[in-house]
This record gives sequence, structure tokens and C-alpha cells, in this order.
Amino acid sequence: MCVRTWQTPFRVVSWRDNRVLAMTPDADPATGGKPRLFLSVRCVTAHSKRMKVVGIEGPGFMTESSTRLRDIALMIMMPLFFSSNLIIGRAAISEVEPWTLAFFRWFGAAVILLPFALGPLIRHRRTLMANWAPITLLAILGMWICGALVYLALRFTTATNATLIYTSSPAIILILEWLFRGRRIGLRHIFGVVIAFIGVAVIVLKGDLSRLAGLQFNPGDLIIAFCALSWALYSVVLKRPRLQSLPTMPLFTAIVIAGALTLAPFAAWESLALQTFPTSRSAWLSIAGLALVSSVFSFASYQYGVRRFGPSITGMLLYLLPAYGVGLAIIFLGEQFRGFHAAGLALILPGIILATAPSLAWRRGAKHMPAE
Repeated sequence: MCVRTWQTPFRVVSWRDNRVLAMTPDADPATGGKPRLFLSVRCVTAHSKRMKVVGIEGPGFMTESSTRLRDIALMIMMPLFFSSNLIIGRAAISEVEPWTLAFFRWFGAAVILLPFALGPLIRHRRTLMANWAPITLLAILGMWICGALVYLALRFTTATNATLIYTSSPAIILILEWLFRGRRIGLRHIFGVVIAFIGVAVIVLKGDLSRLAGLQFNPGDLIIAFCALSWALYSVVLKRPRLQSLPTMPLFTAIVIAGALTLAPFAAWESLALQTFPTSRSAWLSIAGLALVSSVFSFASYQYGVRRFGPSITGMLLYLLPAYGVGLAIIFLGEQFRGFHAAGLALILPGIILATAPSLAWRRGAKHMPAE
């Protein structure tokens, strides 16, 4: 990564987030004077003649089109990384106990992240220690409940059910922010939340209302619904101002380490009492996939997307999670996509979009609608 101050003037051609497409005076005449470098810059104004170059992308120079294609490909893969957790977890739970699986997942993620996060962790250690209570709470919500309990639920329910029920968490986040943070919600949001919850009910009841009268519920579906609530609480707690002041990398790494520590005693008990320490090659491959793909890759691609395209666009790409998760469950686990899955998805996805899509998107849509 190149870090230096370029003394010669640049001609700024276009801006995009924290990056600028610029051209040096010695640009290749063969390109017709077209800009040919992507530079990451700091403290630059549109009239600046001096730029601090903090990075030149790639091994060599990248064109605008190649960079855009790479970014699009990464954003398309991001929901796949997130969806992989339930698919790999469902496949691995027959060989690995749930708390053991969750522990090694987050312990492995911590080992991968530490070389990159050690410096920031040391620099922000006082702030992190001052916030040990919310960080521990986040670890319990995000890694203990949304880790071990999710894997426990997958012993009783399918990855398809889990994916579709889990998709309702944005609607729960909306309700929690309204209850505890005074977020204003309108009729569109309420309508979307109601539709999404009806979709969840369709899946839990398997499209049969008689199950409600007889209280015939799959325990795995109920645990996943509880985990969706836990993930919503995690998302709300994460927005606390004192935590928002911390950079993402050290905060996330601290939560991961705390999560591994909260899981460790239960994983040790499983291994000692049940004699079920993972030994097979397939079990460790599943653990590696969870640590690398479902944890680090998903986190890194989401943070890159927020920085590159903004939170609204990146967040809306997560609407692809149900399609990715169901598709992976059918392809790799041989699960069946039934009528009640289709009905639930047809309610949950539009409901979530109604409840959480930015208001600006709706205003733009209304602006471009043809007049009667």
C-alpha cells in the first residue's frame, strides 16, 4: 500500500465516497488524456492541488470498469456469505455439538481477525474496557444465542425454515427502535411488519391453522424465532452512542473474543461430559467454513459495501438472503421447498421491504411512476 503526498497537481474528474478518479500531468497520451488511476485519498477538496495518496488499488492500476465489476461481484456474493451459516451449520450439527460448533467458529474468527485488529485493539483498549458490559451483552446475544442456540435449533428444523424465519429480524429491529429509541414509524412500516409476521406464522404453522389450536409447533422453529429477536436486540444495542464512537474492526473483534469466552465453558462441558470433541475431517472443514466464510467474509464484505456504496444500498442487498438461503438448502442439503415456504416468503420479503426500505427510495419510486 503506497502512502505519500503527491506534490504535482491532479485534475479531479469524479468523486465516489472516499475515492477519487484523478489524472496526473504525465498521463499516457495514448489514452487520449483519459484518467487511468483510482486513488484513495484523504483531506481532499475539489479545488485541492495536493492530495495525500493513501492507496493505489490492486497489483498495478485498475480501470473504472474493472473496479466496478469487482465491487458488483463482491456485493452479489455478500448475501451468500451470510446465508452460508445456516447451511453449513445444518450440515455440521450431526457431527459437532452446538456450543462446541459455535465456540470453534468464533474462536477461529478471532484468530483470523487478530493480526489485523491487534493494533486498533491496543489503541482503543481503554474505551473497550470501559464498555465491557455492553460488549459482553453483545457477545451473549450475537454469538451465544445467535450461535449455539441457532445450531441447536437446526437439529429440529430445516435450514429453509430457519432462513425464512430469521429474515423477519429487520421488522423486529424496527419495533424495538420504536419502543426504546423513539423512532418514528408510519402506516407503511406498520403494514410491512404485520405482513412479515404473518409470513413467519405461516412457516411456523406449516400453513395449517389447526396447529395453532393444538399448539403443535416445531421446537426448532420457536428457537429460531427467539434467535431472530436476539439478533434484533444485538442490532439495537450495537447502535449505542458510546459503541458507535469506536472503529468497526476493534469493536467487532472485541465482541468476537468475548463471544468465544462466553461459549468456552459450555463447549468444554460438551466435550468432557458427552465425549463429542470433533475429530472428523468434514467436521473441521465445516468449522473452518463457518469461521472464514460465514463470519469474516460476511463481515468484511458488508463493511466494504457500506463504505463503498453506503448503508442503504448495502442493506437492501440483504433482501437477497431468503433466496440465497433457500437455494443453498435445496442444492446442498436436499431440502424440499413446499407450498407454505412459498406463501411465507411471499409475505415476509415484501413486508420487510415495506418496513425497512429507506423513505427516499419510495419517494423516488413515486416520482417516476407514470401519471394516470
